[in-house]
Parts: sequence; structure tokens; C-alpha cells
Amino acid sequence: MRDTTRKLQNLTQLVGNTPMLAINFRFRGTERTVYAKAEYLNFTGSTKDRMALHILRQAHALGLLKPGMPIVEATSGNTGIAFAAVGAAIGHPVRIYMPDWMSQERKDLIRSLGAEVHLVSKEEGGFIGSIALSEKFANEVGGFLPRQFANDANVEAHALSTGPEIGAQLEKESVHLDAFIAGVGTGGTVMGVARYLKKMRSDAKIYPLEPSNSPTMSTGHRVGKHRIQGISDEFMPPIVKLNQLDDILAVDDGDAICMAQALSRQLGLAVGISSGANFLGALLAQEKLGHSANVVTVFCDDNKKYLSTALMQQEPQKTGFLSPDVELLSFRCLSRAFARAWDPLETAPLRSLETELEQAH
Repeated sequence: MRDTTRKLQNLTQLVGNTPMLAINFRFRGTERTVYAKAEYLNFTGSTKDRMALHILRQAHALGLLKPGMPIVEATSGNTGIAFAAVGAAIGHPVRIYMPDWMSQERKDLIRSLGAEVHLVSKEEGGFIGSIALSEKFANEVGGFLPRQFANDANVEAHALSTGPEIGAQLEKESVHLDAFIAGVGTGGTVMGVARYLKKMRSDAKIYPLEPSNSPTMSTGHRVGKHRIQGISDEFMPPIVKLNQLDDILAVDDGDAICMAQALSRQLGLAVGISSGANFLGALLAQEKLGHSANVVTVFCDDNKKYLSTALMQQEPQKTGFLSPDVELLSFRCLSRAFARAWDPLETAPLRSLETELEQAH
């Protein structure tokens, strides 16, 4: 028990406290700045490390994660990689269920960390089928289910780390935050940051982002084909509360690919497709609030998980794309101004805040 606690505590030194990047660019003749958390510098290379570590720390502290218990989860990739790595570090077997159309790099990375991968076809139910199969298997073997799409600890992870880090880093630079935007996969990032910022900066706008090719949040039901792996996973996650957020913004997956390519090739920021989408989402937020608005987003993961995807191909330009009008100039790294040892049981004030927000709406 103590050995697992020590191992989990050691991992906190490798997760979070990521740099904030101030990216300078010109859009249609006007110079602007967008701020982005470099989440690809986390333990396994994605923002999902925050959630995976927090959920397992909390489960261990509450006695829900028992020694040797299998960890079983459904994922589109990054979460599976994170649970596989943390599971290996603390001595738990991991079984991952994921749609078979995710990138080969994601599948290989999970397997390389010692986890078992069960691929689910569209005929077997795709993402929703992955969740059902993970629950069935966990019940059969007595495994631990993180339930990332429904577990409030996913939101807490970002309310206790990502949100405070953003606040501290901008405060050190005397930058007033106007808005935060992030693509919605599980919704943990956008809901967690909203939970913190709505308490600390009530005037800040919080925008959820989705692919315009698959407007599930906007329509409440429509699912379309898109190439931004990690967001818009066929359904509305239970932890997403749209009445606590501001307008839903959307970008085309092709535009996101072009933007990710530009960030890598022009600035050396080797990011994935969802990061390109988030950058364009931040640009759309500035279009709503004014070009000088201070908008923050996250660069969720790096490009290494996409080397076999459309990220490495020539993407045809379409009418309405934003990326061709973006001239990237430079970036500056803000200091890592915030450090905190998470307490997985320190959630009562945050849950009270969520209750107040729900009542207000």
C-alpha cells in the first residue's frame, strides 16, 4: 500500500506544470498572440496523463484500486497510453478497448507499455461498443474501471492542476485571461478549467470546440466522419455540462491538419491534429472577442502519434479555411510558475462550486 502511494507520488513530478507558449502570428494583416499549454511535454506526451494519474491516485487513496487489480478502460488512444504507463509504473495490468480505426502509433504505444489492446470494429459498436466491452470485462474479472467519460475525477484533475497553472502563469506575466477553448473528447479539460476559472475569473469565456464535420454538441445527436482523433467520439460525454460553458465553436478537420502541419514546420512545435484544431479555435474566439483578446488553449499531444495519418499527407485547401491566412511569426515560453502536489481528496470546495453553477443555470 505504502509502496504504491510512493510510486504514485513520484509520478506527480512528471505530470503537469507544463510550459505556457505565447505564439505570435499575423492573421489577415493583424498581429496577434495566442497562449497554449504545451501538454505534449507530460509523462507520456499528452494532457491525458493528468486525468489518468489523478483518477488512479484518488482510487488508491479511497481503497477502490486494490493491489494487482486490472485497470480496464475504453479510449481513443492517449488515455490508453497514459493508463498503460501509470499502470506499469505502479504494478497493475492494463487492458484497453479502442476503435480499430485509431492510428497504428496509438495501438503500438499502448502495447509497448505492456498493456493488452482489444480493437473494436464499427460493426461491434465502435467507441460505444468499446465502452460496453470494457465494462463487461471489468465486471467479469473484478477490474477497476476509470470511466473517463463519466468520472468527475477527470474534471477534478484539470480543476486542480491545469486551471490553476494557467491562472498562475498568466498572472506572472500580468496577462488578463479573456477566454479558454479546448476540443471536447471526454470534456475533462474544458470542464475542469471552467470549474476553476469560473470561480477565480467569472468574466472569462469558456468555449468547447468540435469538428464542423461532426457537430455532435451543436446538434445533440449528429455524428459525422472526421480525422481529429481524440475529440467528438460519437456521443456526448456525461461529464460535459454545456449550460456551464459558452458558445460551441467548430473547425474543419482539414483546416486543423493544415494548422498542425504549419506549427510543426514553421515553428518546430511538433503537435498533433487536435492541437491544430485548438489553435484555430483560439483564433475563432479572438474573432468573437476582438483580436487583442487573451485566449488560452492546450496543445494536447505531439505529432508522433500521427505519423501514419493524414497529418503526413498533403491536405487540399478548401474555401473557408482559416489556416492559409495565418502567418506564424515566433513563440515565447512562459515560465513554469505553478507547482502543487495534488490531493485526490481535496475536492469538496470544487464540488460545491459545481452545484452553485448548476443552480445558477
